[in-house]
Amino acid sequence: MTGTHTAEAITLERLPSGIELTTTVHTYRGADDGPTLYVQAAQHGREINGTAALRRFHDRLPLEDLAGTVVAVPVANPLTFDRISYTTPEAIDSVNPNMNRVWPGDGEGTLHQRMAARLWTYVTDADAVVDLHTGSPDMLPHVVYREGDEESKALGEAFGTDLLLAEPAEEDATDEWHRRGFAGKLRVAAAAEGIPSITPELAYNKQILEEAVELGVEGVLDVCRYLGLLPGAPPDRTQTLAQNHLGTVTATGSGLFRPALSLEVGDRVEEGEALGTVYDPQRYDVVEAAVADRAGILYALTQEATVMAGDQLASVAAVQDE
Repeated sequence: MTGTHTAEAITLERLPSGIELTTTVHTYRGADDGPTLYVQAAQHGREINGTAALRRFHDRLPLEDLAGTVVAVPVANPLTFDRISYTTPEAIDSVNPNMNRVWPGDGEGTLHQRMAARLWTYVTDADAVVDLHTGSPDMLPHVVYREGDEESKALGEAFGTDLLLAEPAEEDATDEWHRRGFAGKLRVAAAAEGIPSITPELAYNKQILEEAVELGVEGVLDVCRYLGLLPGAPPDRTQTLAQNHLGTVTATGSGLFRPALSLEVGDRVEEGEALGTVYDPQRYDVVEAAVADRAGILYALTQEATVMAGDQLASVAAVQDE
């Protein structure tokens, strides 16, 4: 006897015109009992490599070996997906334009809150959650989990990125964490309910990148092996544990940014090390000599030259363990 696969179109909400906003939920059920994994992609519509990874996961998942259930939503937010955007237009949801700030949602709230509430019914039935994101083109692939949550940490280790980032949350978090509404992330809300949860950042958006897709599909399969949904175990890996921090290196003034040519994401940097230069494009004056605010791993370094004051230039994670 083998497992089964179903694909169900569900309504997330109705638009003002009466058109139903739908998405597809794939359910894979094994012939034998086991845990339930919920995995989704494309909360932010320009982050498409998670969606591509779930298509490939669909092709590779051996239903005959599956024990338990996998619930997969390849396009969690059809609105941002169609716009190839990170958030919805103000006219659609002016209060909560970012879906990944409103979990567990509210069935009587704004559009994104209602969409999240509809998907939350699947999340609460799960024993683990993987929320696939793909960051920016200038980011080292990594997995984020709640600091101190050992079950989520183990889930991240199974997913298998070289870098694991522990993020302080709630009372342990910075004012910036609260100001930016990070308590409403799916990963954070699920972990608060006792469901081990991770956010893999596969890196790169708007383009399907083979390396990112492979990392995603192999990561989800290894999570299945770790949970006992599939036979076998994830391979032993050398991974670096670091602490995520929100105080990224930001531009103090506007201009053109030229990153240091000697640096690449994944490099080790020292506190005070030069990361690049912001200069005035007309007068040629140096506006800022950007430096690392701490020693650690450079996991993001923007290549977008035109920057405004306050834009992120780089992110450095403080190493905790290797």
